[in-house]
Amino acid sequence: MGSVKIAEVRKSYGALEVLHGVSVDIADGEFTVLVGPSGCGKSTLLRMIAGLEAISGGEIAIDGKVVNNVAPKERDIAMVFQSYALYPHMTVEANMGFSLRLAGAPKPEIAKRVGEAARMLSLEPYLQRYPRHLSGGQRQRVAMGRAMVRNPKVFLFDEPLSNLDAKLRVQMRSEIKQNHQRLKTTTIYVTHDQIEAMTMADRIVVMHGGIVEQIGSPLELYDNPANLFVAGFIGSPSMNILKGRLDGGSFVTDDGTRVAVNGAAARGDQPITLGIRPEHLRLDPQGLPAEIVTVEPMGSETQVAMRLGGHDLIGVFRERILNAPGEILKIGVETDHIHLFDAETGKRLGD
Repeated sequence: MGSVKIAEVRKSYGALEVLHGVSVDIADGEFTVLVGPSGCGKSTLLRMIAGLEAISGGEIAIDGKVVNNVAPKERDIAMVFQSYALYPHMTVEANMGFSLRLAGAPKPEIAKRVGEAARMLSLEPYLQRYPRHLSGGQRQRVAMGRAMVRNPKVFLFDEPLSNLDAKLRVQMRSEIKQNHQRLKTTTIYVTHDQIEAMTMADRIVVMHGGIVEQIGSPLELYDNPANLFVAGFIGSPSMNILKGRLDGGSFVTDDGTRVAVNGAAARGDQPITLGIRPEHLRLDPQGLPAEIVTVEPMGSETQVAMRLGGHDLIGVFRERILNAPGEILKIGVETDHIHLFDAETGKRLGD
């Protein structure tokens, strides 16, 4: 079993506290992604799970055993770093089997495990090469293979795809997810890229400023963000945000633009922030007049940056938009997909 329980974990550097009582329960076999902007504390938390950072408060348990004071090598975890951390003077085969040799495993057992990992990662033709003779994607596979041969209870990934180009990142995302589906090993993956989080995770932990903003499946976070931070961070392009107030059955922006909102009358007249995702805007001849700023044809869809009153909007349309910047595009809003947030706290208002 490889469950991980993080309970009220804190981290301080002198008087500076960077993690403020983080709690997350990760089930055995689950692929959990810690995501957030730089400085949110996600990598620090991962290093604390690995035993590379001391815990200032709270508890971390792996497979039911509290590991606060357990050495990293005794935690039965394997970590894949952003920098690959391969030994340049060792072959691929030697790099992958190094930890097993240190542990005194028999040579036949090392060869068997390295061979199995190499087959799974398509590294068999490269076993006698050195890291300098490999591409970035191949080096990342070697780093993954070195972790896999240990058969750990938990895999830890610290932004492993950051050094790869866009095409390789897509390929490696798929390979990491496929390997998880085969191995069923508990995986904790850190990234600042919300697309990686959405496409790979069973559950996502969104962090910001050393706290957990929301935990849930990718679609739970996408469809029901708990607050404005999650709404803006999850999704690409980001959710459109408009400030205003409720007036009867409508949302009225500060510049007077009126948008119908289901159930708005019952909420009273109060300052509100409205959110609508780019794909939930539509072309509507009777809709709101928005001035086109840029048009970006993407092939299967068109992304349009617009100005609606005093607000900047992004729309993603299935139609091919041939209008030029400066022209007016009439747009409608899918009212069933509107999100309302408290203007002061940023918290989502209940439906």
